[in-house]
Amino acid sequence: MNKVATLLNNSKWARWAVLLCLSLVMFASYFFDDQFTTIGHIFKNPEILDLSWTSGDYGMYGGAYSLLCVWGGLIICGMLLDKWGVRVTGTLFVLLMVGGAALVMYGISASFNNSTLYGLMSRIFEKPSLAMAYAGCAVFGLGSEIAGVAVTRSIAKWFRGKEMALAMGLQLSLARLGTAAALIVVPRIVSLNDTHIPFAETGKPALVGFTLLMCGLVVWGIFLVFDRKLDNQIVAEALKNAEPVSKEDKFRFSDIFKVLGNKHYILISLLCVFFYACIISFRRFATSIIIPRFGIESDIASVMVSLIPFTTMVFTPVFGSLVDIRGKATRWMILGSFLVLLSHLVIGFAPGLPFFGYLGIAILGIGYSLVPAAMWPSVPKIIPDKNLGTAYSLIYWIQNMGMLLVPIFVGQIIERNPNDEVRAAVNAEYLFIALALVAIAVSFVLAHSSDKNPGLQLDVPNKAKKERK
Repeated sequence: MNKVATLLNNSKWARWAVLLCLSLVMFASYFFDDQFTTIGHIFKNPEILDLSWTSGDYGMYGGAYSLLCVWGGLIICGMLLDKWGVRVTGTLFVLLMVGGAALVMYGISASFNNSTLYGLMSRIFEKPSLAMAYAGCAVFGLGSEIAGVAVTRSIAKWFRGKEMALAMGLQLSLARLGTAAALIVVPRIVSLNDTHIPFAETGKPALVGFTLLMCGLVVWGIFLVFDRKLDNQIVAEALKNAEPVSKEDKFRFSDIFKVLGNKHYILISLLCVFFYACIISFRRFATSIIIPRFGIESDIASVMVSLIPFTTMVFTPVFGSLVDIRGKATRWMILGSFLVLLSHLVIGFAPGLPFFGYLGIAILGIGYSLVPAAMWPSVPKIIPDKNLGTAYSLIYWIQNMGMLLVPIFVGQIIERNPNDEVRAAVNAEYLFIALALVAIAVSFVLAHSSDKNPGLQLDVPNKAKKERK
């Protein structure tokens, strides 16, 4: 009993303080990533932009987030996370996230576009501002994804055997508050008109996002203090009780093959990529889809799209608690995937009244709450602690394949129909509907496999699992 009582993660205030610090880092990341979401329709008219990006350019920029992640960055860095630990690797990539954001901010600024560097880059690139922002977004994306893995791994460490699903749900909710803030704030700080939009206006969201990332860097430092103290306590207790950590408990690079050999892990990874592609890629082009589909103004569209993060903020912790108490995680994944399909059917084919736009977005938000609340806490049930960094990184790697390719396809779909915006929106929805159907199929296979392998306890409540120990 003394051993349990001395550990910092057994203190409620300490572990919830850690959760808050971790969540604020991701809040800043989500804000920066979604800075253009509710003004994405401006790229349909590049002639009025000093930035001169088209919808296709914007799709390329959005896909850049996943470039380094897909080309091996997430896998290598995830293994480093297990090898070097959260504090060293996480700090490195939080700094990388801030650095990438700084490149984006500079690339879309008037300062860069009036600089000598711009002139030099123009000899190589047709649009140097896009090239600079693309590079920055790629660096930011790798930093953000590994920081996200470090956050998820840390929550598993601090909340194992406690309120893990609730904690992960709350972290997602607070992080998505960053998206909500971007969706609401950005259209209100950027002055849009039909004749001319200067660099000063399109650069405002990046400046706000970068400021938030600097604040996130500060709270990450606070987390490091807590985490170091917990590790010191664990080491002290192990020495006190003559329980040294064996070499078998250390990560080895060969462990990656053990992770990839787990079929349930592969199913969760596939569900992740198809499910998230239906939401994250849609969100980047949401205003370009719902404005023509439902005949609304951009300010109303920004409020409509904000229902996605606001709905998840409410429902993700609720569903996380249900997973902790009731279990049935794979069934929640099935239901969430069905809701995402329903939402895209409504957005694509319902009558063009604003009510149906709100309805479709609200359903999407609920589906977006269900699957992550059940999916992320399931990974520690099937993967050893020493491999969690690698496991989460591989999932993010597979997910980022979709995040790299789908925005490019959607941007091209919209750009090919410049004279029929409604047709462009519907065609984009066909793609999202197809992705949702695949997600449903994968979730059914996962549920069937879980039923055949009850020893994995994927559908067992987290707290019931704790009591049997």
